[in-house]
Amino acid sequence: MIESFIQFEFLQNAAVTGLLIGIVAPLLGVFIVVRRLSLIADALSHITLTGIAASLLLEKKVSGINDWNPVYMGMVFSVIGAVLIERLRKVYKHYEELAIPIILSGGIGLGVILISLADGFNTDLFSYLFGSVTAVDRSSMWTVFFITIMVVAIVIIFYKELFVLSFDEEHASISGVNGRWIHLLFIVMVALVIASSMQVVGILLVSALMTLPVASALRISRSFKQTIGLSIAFGETSVILGLFSAYHLSVPPGGTIVMTAVVILLMSILYKKVRTQQWIKGEVG
Repeated sequence: MIESFIQFEFLQNAAVTGLLIGIVAPLLGVFIVVRRLSLIADALSHITLTGIAASLLLEKKVSGINDWNPVYMGMVFSVIGAVLIERLRKVYKHYEELAIPIILSGGIGLGVILISLADGFNTDLFSYLFGSVTAVDRSSMWTVFFITIMVVAIVIIFYKELFVLSFDEEHASISGVNGRWIHLLFIVMVALVIASSMQVVGILLVSALMTLPVASALRISRSFKQTIGLSIAFGETSVILGLFSAYHLSVPPGGTIVMTAVVILLMSILYKKVRTQQWIKGEVG
């Protein structure tokens, strides 16, 4: 694989993109899980699929736009979906969680219609659903790179605000934190990361990369910052081993990345169980 990596540009693009996604997806995933918004990743991924279907439909129906990247249309739809979720959370103040299934359902419905109008599934759409090593071009890699830099910078700058909002929104409001704009900025970042991750991980599996490494880290971490560090480490491990397995098995990388993350989760649960039993035996002894 190392020789192929040096020889083929698409493998370089996929590897670099995957490593970048392995940083930002778990990084945002920690805040998503703590705020009990895990389903938001699924909702935005389906909206992104709708954007991809819209792009493929336009390519078929409108001449002269065959060379644009469907990822950008997916990003537009994902950001719009994120903004709509935020707006709906304000409409249903006492039932804020309703915003996510509303957008999820709408995204699926519109996506099915657009896919049907685009004459059903094809190779391009299939690669976006489950990820494809060959689908990542140089422009997509640079897009993910700039999104990664932006997300990391924003998290560092607004870390305290994001931390307080994640655990106690009322305290954040009393402390003078502009929760509305911080939350909107956060959800837009999530939308961009999901849309940019789909070529490697796949739209249907990208939410797993945001939650599974975090779930693993939560079992063994002792602080919030340690949770972030372990989540990123588990995410990177999942991407590296997943891409390596996908290359040798000739299967979509999304599946192997997610299954690697599942194995890591099971190992972390087992590790925690063993440690707890050892601690109990030590106390009894």
